Amino acid sequence: MRQSGILMHISSLPGPDGIGSLGKEAFAFADFLHESGMGIWQVLPMGPTGYGESPYQSTSVYAGNPLLISLEKLEEDGLADFSGELRYLPANDEQIDYEAVRGGKMRLLRRAFEQSEERLRPAIEQFVTENDWVEDFALFTALKKHFDGRMWSQWPDAGAKRRKLRALADYEGKLDEEVRFHVWCQYVFSVQWQALKDYCNSLGILLFGDMPIYVAEDSADTWTHPEVFQLDRVGVPRRVAGVPPDYFSEDGQLWGNPLYRWTYLRLRGYDWWVKRMAHMHKMYDIVRVDHFIGFANYYSVPHGAPNAREGKWVIGPGKALFRTLKKKIPGMDIVAEDLGVVNDRVRRLIAYTGYPGMKTLTFAFGGGDDNIHLPDNIPENTAYYTGTHDNQTARAWAENASEEEMARAMKIVGFDNREDAAWALIACVMKSRARIAVAPMQDVLNLGAFATMNHPGIVGGNWLWRMKPGAATPEIAARLRKLNEEADRRNA
Repeated sequence: MRQSGILMHISSLPGPDGIGSLGKEAFAFADFLHESGMGIWQVLPMGPTGYGESPYQSTSVYAGNPLLISLEKLEEDGLADFSGELRYLPANDEQIDYEAVRGGKMRLLRRAFEQSEERLRPAIEQFVTENDWVEDFALFTALKKHFDGRMWSQWPDAGAKRRKLRALADYEGKLDEEVRFHVWCQYVFSVQWQALKDYCNSLGILLFGDMPIYVAEDSADTWTHPEVFQLDRVGVPRRVAGVPPDYFSEDGQLWGNPLYRWTYLRLRGYDWWVKRMAHMHKMYDIVRVDHFIGFANYYSVPHGAPNAREGKWVIGPGKALFRTLKKKIPGMDIVAEDLGVVNDRVRRLIAYTGYPGMKTLTFAFGGGDDNIHLPDNIPENTAYYTGTHDNQTARAWAENASEEEMARAMKIVGFDNREDAAWALIACVMKSRARIAVAPMQDVLNLGAFATMNHPGIVGGNWLWRMKPGAATPEIAARLRKLNEEADRRNA
């Protein structure tokens, strides 16, 4: 089955809260996708954002980002009354002001919690019973606030840091209201997310999620299960993740995420991973596994190294992990993000799993005719993108491409002006043999560099873009629908 979709993170939706949410604008975007003939809505990781507001550095692999809760929907559902409240939320703009949003929105969420928690208590208790991670996450978040935002490995109370039962019980009592607030946020997020997923599915639209391979060093996951990671006795990573020097970065990329103890996990039947993936399977219809090559072989850098030059490649869990996942979670639909250093071990693992890999059209026009991203070279079992969240928008790429690269693109794709590049690339991806074709919404709107979602290796200024209200017009939907029909991808 040939499918097509749009990459559009929830935070990028328009709306009144200073950041996109799971409210009516999300449902309107689902309608736009349906009118466009699209069958997939791809989002970025949905967890609470961490360092630099990156969704790839979340404080939990399970939790949802409370900033994405719709305040408007809380009022519509009778769970809050904000009348007379000063919102202090920034006006809708093309960029998110995270500091202003966090300050204003969390205050209003606390108000809604005070108004509705008692009424919701039976449902929340059921939610906690079904999600055994949520109380640990809520306590972790409350403790971080109590200890002035310090990383858990630097908390002054050794009992809290090392999860001593007496200390945890004391803090659960002392921070009871704060813990209950964060549990409430996760319940409300889950309800609003499920409502959106049900609506999308009713339109024949699949929600395509994104799962980072690694977790943040300062997360509820490392605090709750330090034995799963390569940490020392005080919770500091021994070695961390990254990628080696390459054409794009002479020092490589030092991500800093703690690495897994794969031998320990294998002896436990990969139980931590089975639980994590089962949660992803419940939350999404399709899951993109970020940095899939790390399961075949991963790059390990000593903690404290100034850059990624001192790292080394280490063999990953390989087929054994995915043999277990296929047995424990049958029918899970996965896309393997295999952009990067792909060797024979990576190729063999992807072939074994049968998962589609990824290719990116804007990578296709350098090198020779053997470039793996060229339309003629991609296999059918591929998710083909104009670009991802880590790339320039198609328009920005066209504006900055060399004359040689642009001439090659024009010849292969078939267009005459740089201004026409974005839609020409979308049409090329859609008409390719790839089973899945995806374009970021920024490319659909033909936006320039200001709309680039992430600049890898640069801290700050990322994850900010928002779509203007009314930008997803019926005319654009009709144009996409025609492309879907021509490419035999239309979602009925």
